[in-house]
Amino acid sequence: MTDTRRRVKVYTLNEDRQWDDRGTGHVSSGYVERLKGMSLLVRAESDGSLLLESKINPNTAYQKQQDTLIVWSEAENYDLALSFQEKAGCDEIWEKICQVQGKDPSVDITQDLVDESEEERFDDMSSPGLELPSCELSRLEEIAELVASSLPSPLRREKLALALENEGYIKKLLELFHVCEDLENIEGLHHLYEIIKGIFLLNRTALFEVMFSEECIMDVIGCLEYDPALSQPRKHREFLTKTAKFKEVIPISDPELKQKIHQTYRVQYIQDMVLPTPSVFEENMLSTLHSFIFFNKVEIVGMLQEDEKFLTDLFAQLTDEATDEEKRQELVNFLKEFCAFSQTLQPQNRDAFFKTLSNMGILPALEVILGMDDTQVRSAATDIFSYLVEYNPSMVREFVMQEAQQNDDVSKKLTEQKITNKDILLINLIIEHMICDTDPELGGAVQLMGLLRTLVDPENMLATANKTEKTEFLGFFYKHCMHVLTAPLLANTTEDKPSKDDFQTAQLLALVLELLTFCVEHHTYHIKNYIINKDILRRVLVLMASKHAFLALCALRFKRKIIGLKDEFYNRYIMKSFLFEPVVKAFLNNGSRYNLMNSAIIEMFEFIRVEDIKSLTAHVIENYWKALEDVDYVQTFKGLKLRFEQQRERQDNPKLDSMRSILRNHRYRRDARTLEDEEEMWFNTDEDDMEDGEAVVSPSDKTKNDDDIMDPISKFMERKKLKESEEKEVLLKTNLSGRQSPSFKLSLSSGTKTNLTSQSPATNLPGSPGSPGSPGSPGSPGSVPKNTSQTAAITTKGGLVGLVDYPDDDEDDDEDEDKEDTLPLSKKAKFES
Repeated sequence: MTDTRRRVKVYTLNEDRQWDDRGTGHVSSGYVERLKGMSLLVRAESDGSLLLESKINPNTAYQKQQDTLIVWSEAENYDLALSFQEKAGCDEIWEKICQVQGKDPSVDITQDLVDESEEERFDDMSSPGLELPSCELSRLEEIAELVASSLPSPLRREKLALALENEGYIKKLLELFHVCEDLENIEGLHHLYEIIKGIFLLNRTALFEVMFSEECIMDVIGCLEYDPALSQPRKHREFLTKTAKFKEVIPISDPELKQKIHQTYRVQYIQDMVLPTPSVFEENMLSTLHSFIFFNKVEIVGMLQEDEKFLTDLFAQLTDEATDEEKRQELVNFLKEFCAFSQTLQPQNRDAFFKTLSNMGILPALEVILGMDDTQVRSAATDIFSYLVEYNPSMVREFVMQEAQQNDDVSKKLTEQKITNKDILLINLIIEHMICDTDPELGGAVQLMGLLRTLVDPENMLATANKTEKTEFLGFFYKHCMHVLTAPLLANTTEDKPSKDDFQTAQLLALVLELLTFCVEHHTYHIKNYIINKDILRRVLVLMASKHAFLALCALRFKRKIIGLKDEFYNRYIMKSFLFEPVVKAFLNNGSRYNLMNSAIIEMFEFIRVEDIKSLTAHVIENYWKALEDVDYVQTFKGLKLRFEQQRERQDNPKLDSMRSILRNHRYRRDARTLEDEEEMWFNTDEDDMEDGEAVVSPSDKTKNDDDIMDPISKFMERKKLKESEEKEVLLKTNLSGRQSPSFKLSLSSGTKTNLTSQSPATNLPGSPGSPGSPGSPGSPGSVPKNTSQTAAITTKGGLVGLVDYPDDDEDDDEDEDKEDTLPLSKKAKFES
């Protein structure tokens, strides 16, 4: 459909009482079989999809507002609106709605949603209309009572609104207002306040259009000055006429647009400042007032956006060097307010709005403005820039990269113009304003840091088939901008402690560190190369000596973020430059104080221990153990020392490593069986650790105090000696008694292999695996819980001794015992001998 008369926008009212744009399309009316009735249909102009399908119910209250709006409610909290491009289309659809409902198209509302009692309905039906008292001074009290009594009843409100509209009653009331003011009739003015306030609560667009007209609006505001609850009247009219002045920075040729701006400002003032805060019961009664302001703003933005001459003149004067400072400030303030108005637009309209501003050259204009000395102008320009970054950061990134490319080209051709990118790039201007913020609380710097963070955030960068925005922009940023960002950090950390340590400088450096920490987390090789090549971490750690705890913690957080990456490039850089020294020094200077600094430093070393970062563990113990060995209120540093010793022992005894590997490959198992969970975990850990060259600690061992943990290799050697002594003791008993001890069994597995397995865990021979104090007992370090299979067998092959069997497998032991019992007595004796 190309008929512009039927072109509409569909709006719905959200929970915040704001109108959401659901799309643009063309409206029609027709019978819908599924809904069993005449319905309003809106199909999207882009793809023809159905935006709205709403049955025209006989009892639904439809309102026509401002000649081009139709508003209604489909449910208790679901309001809809159609905004027509042309008045003729609105009138056509309104006639269709009234035809279905059997209403007169000349009225602007068909009926009200709220049902009344049957008695009220009967009373109202019996009286064809509401008769208003004559508009006289003596009857103002009666009029005020009539208005107040009509508000609770929807039908009476409707009849009151029609009576006020048809009889031109509002203008007569405003004439009485002048009389009361001239006579200083305070009682009459109080009655007029109640009457005008009640008319607002009628929530009728037709009445608002009369009250907000050029000739009436100031008198309406005057009536609302005389609140009976106040001892003295307010002076709203004086403020609007004398204090608040309309500055037409660029001449507006359209009188309708100019009138709309005046009207919107005054109505907004009435809503925010003049009308009392509505009660819970009155909030919904002012919904039409909210809608009136909203659609006015949408209309103003649309009319300005379509006026190309106006926008061209605006940006031309903004960038013209001949424009005086006062004029430029007014232009910037106008542009800021213009952008603020755009926030009421829905996404589709906002896209078109910012695209228009971009085409008109808003970013080059902002660059000129930000280069000025006027702080107020720069502040307004910063707010405008924030609107652009929040709307579309990619648009800003593309502009600054194109600008840099153009400057590079110019630099090659005009080498005599020795201008650096730092002086001209928009993003560097933003960084410089952040660094040079004169506010003691750095409010502007915090805002600008947030904008920079948005610009360098890879999460909102686009990737296409031909190019990756992340790669291109980060390459540009680290080449042209990062040195500007880190300049205050590098300037303040040339010695062992910060050159300037006042509060404002500390706040600024904390902001810089926050952004750098973000870069470490989200950027890859760009920030890594920059930190290592520029020795940034060493400079940052100088701030650990700051008297401001928050700054020292920011520096520590920066290092912790780097260590958390577990990147060996970073680790080698840290070790080569001995960059744990400032941290250890800060830890020792903190003493026994239990504070955030103490906890943060311990957490960093604990992370190194838990994650077993071998290079850093060795570096810390080799260089700082003497300073840290007396810290015993946490086990972190002793745990680091233990890790270090395990690594060193494994390096010093490579044969033990190879022996464990051989034994692992020669485990003897007589039958296929399922390992218990902890056994399986132990062996998995064993294999992984052996591959990584790490010490092996069983899961049950890890739960014990670090001081009690035994090196697994030492455990193994002790167990070997223990089993050898047990074997000799068993053989000795066998030879003396002529029969085997019931606690052990012997079985032949090969010509060169002998299995010696504990069968009775209840038997506690001195030094046996089950006895208290032995390496395998529950009470000793390195023991396995009773419910865990514990290896207690020794295999010998070519002089090698290893763990080969599991004593807890009762079924297999029983089977082997049965087999042993079936052997001839002579063979038993032969084995025993």
